[in-house]
Amino acid sequence: MLHTPEPKPGDVLVVGRAASVQFAGERRLTFRVISVDPKPTYEGWVWVAGYVIDSSGDAAERREIFVRRRGLYRLPRRDKR
Repeated sequence: MLHTPEPKPGDVLVVGRAASVQFAGERRLTFRVISVDPKPTYEGWVWVAGYVIDSSGDAAERREIFVRRRGLYRLPRRDKR
């Protein structure tokens, strides 16, 4: 996993406790970003829209989450073949 302070559309992120306490433990998400709100919020925090990815790798639920940038981790991109 790669630390990613600036999420962008297409990133697949691991969202856990470091991003927000609401995602601690079993509430941890794998999340595909579709947009990042450019409006300023609290320093170091950001609104991100995207899809929760289920254990099969499918988009299971669309959500908007408010998270700490420095707590996000980007999964390496896989080559499409």
